Amino acid sequence: MKKYLTLLSLIPFMSFGQLNLSEIMRGNDFVGNLPMNVKWDVSGRMVCYDQKVDEKDVTFCYDYKSKSIDTIADDLIVFDRSQALFDRQFQIINNEISCWDKIKKTKHVLFSAQERLSNLQRGADKNYIYFQLGRNLFEWCLEGNTQLKQITNFSNKPISNIQKQEGYLFKQQKELFEYFSKDNASETYKEDGLKSIYTGTGDLVSLKVHPKGEFILLKKHQGADQKETSYMSFVNSDGYTETKKARPKVSQNEPSQFLGVFSRSNDTLIWVDFSGLTDIYKKSRSTDTIKQSVTRNLFMNNTLFLSNENAAILDVRSADNKDRWMVRLDLERVEVKELIHEHDEAWIGGPGISSWNMVPGYLDWMNEDDSFLFQSERSGYSHLYSFDLHSGVIETLTSGKFEIRSVTKSIKENKLFVGCNQSHPGDRNLFILDLKTKAFVSVLADEGAYEVSVSPSETFMAYRYSTSNRPWELYLSKLKAGAERIQITTSTTKEFNNYNWIKPEFVDFKADDGTTLYARVYEPSAGRKNGAAVFFVHGAGYLQNAHHFWSGYFREYMFHNLLVEKGYTVLDLDYRASDGYGRDYRTAIYRYMGGRDLNDYIDAKKFMVKNYDLDSNRIGIYGGSYGGFITLMALLTKPNEFACGAALRSVTDWSHYNHEYTSNILNYPETDSVAYHRSSPIYFAENLTKPLLMLHGMEDNNVQFQDVVRLSQRFIELGKKNWELAVFPVEAHGFKEASSWTDEYRRILELFETHLK
Repeated sequence: MKKYLTLLSLIPFMSFGQLNLSEIMRGNDFVGNLPMNVKWDVSGRMVCYDQKVDEKDVTFCYDYKSKSIDTIADDLIVFDRSQALFDRQFQIINNEISCWDKIKKTKHVLFSAQERLSNLQRGADKNYIYFQLGRNLFEWCLEGNTQLKQITNFSNKPISNIQKQEGYLFKQQKELFEYFSKDNASETYKEDGLKSIYTGTGDLVSLKVHPKGEFILLKKHQGADQKETSYMSFVNSDGYTETKKARPKVSQNEPSQFLGVFSRSNDTLIWVDFSGLTDIYKKSRSTDTIKQSVTRNLFMNNTLFLSNENAAILDVRSADNKDRWMVRLDLERVEVKELIHEHDEAWIGGPGISSWNMVPGYLDWMNEDDSFLFQSERSGYSHLYSFDLHSGVIETLTSGKFEIRSVTKSIKENKLFVGCNQSHPGDRNLFILDLKTKAFVSVLADEGAYEVSVSPSETFMAYRYSTSNRPWELYLSKLKAGAERIQITTSTTKEFNNYNWIKPEFVDFKADDGTTLYARVYEPSAGRKNGAAVFFVHGAGYLQNAHHFWSGYFREYMFHNLLVEKGYTVLDLDYRASDGYGRDYRTAIYRYMGGRDLNDYIDAKKFMVKNYDLDSNRIGIYGGSYGGFITLMALLTKPNEFACGAALRSVTDWSHYNHEYTSNILNYPETDSVAYHRSSPIYFAENLTKPLLMLHGMEDNNVQFQDVVRLSQRFIELGKKNWELAVFPVEAHGFKEASSWTDEYRRILELFETHLK
């Protein structure tokens, strides 16, 4: 056992006043509205951030020369690192394209539209910009007379057979044969117009232009053939109930994405064939034989274009998320060359790695056109690697039992600004990695977390910083270790500051399989301690909460302070599958949620009883979402371990949850029913013996109200008596109303006061 003790944790607990439940459940109205979305303006003189004022998001800017803070209109041009080497920066604001001239220090609106503008891109020629208007790309030449030109005409509606024949060969026939230059040609063809190209069913989600401007990559998303769900809204202004649509449930029907290469000069669209990739064919789970005729569905993530060749580097992964490929795509031949293949028997994931929720990973050039940077869990932890396009050699750039959390490439030097948790899994530090010498130098390494934004000049850094008992505030300093820092914001309220908030004790201990587990412990003074304990289970599954910085579960943090006032000891554990601890920790719940993760709480109970003088018969457990699920599994599969439990917005049957999250961990209910059966609390309802409180929002479109209703029906049919269900008619998965939060936690507190004291 190892304890991380601080001076504050050795001081007897004192408070300036007793906590009031209804006050702390006001959330940010009690704590304060913290700075968010830190960024630099394009000039590099002001660091900007958002804060709520009267329930509205307001952008503030701090001028580090005048040391003044002003609000700013919503037409702020934010520094874009991808345009740092251009004399002009363009940005879409309020459906207008605005331009900042870095030489003249002037700003003007270039173009506005009623249809949605998006996907602004720069070419190799500084005088060209590209942007998406609706489904199609437009090119704007800024040199001389301004020219706006539509360069694609993609349609998801079938076109006539004659139109389908148009393209390179159609043009060739007109050039070679006089016959086709007369009225015998299709009347629908226009020499100066754009041919409509049918892209088939599915949504165009991305159009990317090669820097030379000839080739365009088209990414199309094809939704799975899945039935949508719905839920009822009961409290509405018109007095009527309303049926609302929601996401499908998990199934073996997978979504997919397709990649097309459009040649402007040839006016052709060719879909990329990935059938040559390693292990691309589907395997039958029961026989493990390859179905040679069926390739797996794919997702397209990041793209890097080679500047001097008509080629691109792509990050591709399978829809079942067990395989990932880095490939080189020849845009002229539309041919794929596999560079890297990674496989995980559980699922691909980890910070900086493209993952299940269509979240892109890190991909950037190390040396343009020669080597690229990427992150991988090949060592067991997410680290940085480079791939040499000429030799095919993969070089390890960082290593160790920690994870790379964020990466920003320097504009001026061959180095990276790297966020990581090297000092402790619960920290977020800043390092600089020199790509030439491979030196990895610490810049910010205090206990807590730094969220850093580097200035355009790379002279300054603005960062949010917090600790476990102090919320996020914004600071500014020179970009070097030990630099003096200026605190820009002071956001917490007088009411919040009037309380001496506990800095929890950070502990680690061994689980029964030898793995080190990390936790926060909130312990009362000896005079207040009542011998009972409450175990909190964070949600989201892959999330970290036993860390050194301000928690997203700040209401729960304050509630734990209130519990300590009443004599309870509180444990907040990063159980197996939590974020921050590497691949094996992350995937330990594969095919069995409520297995290894719940066992970690049993091991934690043994540790706490032994080291904190607790009564093993007076320990309760609670949590929301995945935490509510673990609470249910604890009471239904380990009925003798906990005295009572409160399950908030909890999954009761994984076959009713969404596809993206669930299919990674449990595969598909049609093909792996064993995993779903042993992971779903509803199958163990007959084991309920201890008091259970369930709480659920009726408008929850994530873990839908149906989940808790189905489990309630099981309890009714089984004749179970020691359970209660509290419903919240206007709340979704994340509660919004302070009155709902207060009612919810009043019930949870009453549960513990009744059954643990």
